[in-house]
Amino acid sequence: MQKDTVNLLVLADPAEPQLKMLDSLRDTTNIIVGQSPELFEQAAPVADAMLVWSASRSLVQQVFAMAPKLRWVHTRAAGLDTLLFPALVDSPVPLTNSSGVYSRSLGEFVAAAMLFFAKDFRRMLRNQAAGRWEQFDVEELHGRTMGIVGYGDIGRAAAAQAKGLGMQVIALRRQPDKSRADSLVDEVMGQSDILELMRRSDYVVVAAPLTPDTRGLVGAAAIGAMKPSGVLINVGRGPVVDEAGLLSALRSKSIRGAALDVFDQEPLPQDHPFYAMDNLLLSPHCADHTQTWVDDAMRFFIVNLGCFSRGEALVNLVDKQSGY
Repeated sequence: MQKDTVNLLVLADPAEPQLKMLDSLRDTTNIIVGQSPELFEQAAPVADAMLVWSASRSLVQQVFAMAPKLRWVHTRAAGLDTLLFPALVDSPVPLTNSSGVYSRSLGEFVAAAMLFFAKDFRRMLRNQAAGRWEQFDVEELHGRTMGIVGYGDIGRAAAAQAKGLGMQVIALRRQPDKSRADSLVDEVMGQSDILELMRRSDYVVVAAPLTPDTRGLVGAAAIGAMKPSGVLINVGRGPVVDEAGLLSALRSKSIRGAALDVFDQEPLPQDHPFYAMDNLLLSPHCADHTQTWVDDAMRFFIVNLGCFSRGEALVNLVDKQSGY
């Protein structure tokens, strides 16, 4: 249904610079911005759409309950684990996310992490700092195997990097038939085949969203199935990987190493043992924080808002029951 004017609630700090990008829409959009339920008391009952830009789960729940005419919710995030509360999941209100906006940079991070271990950059830096000239052998990524746990936009971005480096790619996803014709993948497996994927992969890339089915999916048994030369890279969600099992593997050096951009607890506590691991590359959940990532997310929302206003199909519609 097309409307002349869209009533839009924006859950954000009014000082966010990207909100200025919405100014050009004000002729056709009533925009209310805030971070407290009181600010939405008058606007929420007639709201058509809600943009979750920077808001707590509690605020989203409260404002959602105040907006009985809501016909669309969009989140700046790609991950949905903080948004899938029962009232929204069980409602007919469509939910979209910003999946795809951040994938390219995350794919590049995966490539960088593989090269970090393959070329032993840590050893190079250590020798440079010590003024030591020491030649050593390095690994070629060509011909190696990348195993991807969770083959969505991020997984495909990682696969594209792998193919550019001449690697073989195995992908694991809940519905493997959806990717069997994908030219970036040499083989697709179902979720029950995770141990085989871990055994065969030189680099395991975890790119799965956090859902009840994926929490702890890469557990101690899966990590234990990895090659001694294997490297685990997590760019999905922290709780998908059993951090205790991973820490044990890193300490015992039963795997070569890991690169993590996401963690169970964020920020990672200062006394966390991960900081002291010399076979771990640690990124503070910013591998997708490019110079334009926030602007890109707003541009994506504006395109989707145009679809909504014209009654066209929304982009990145989420299966709320599956969680992605």
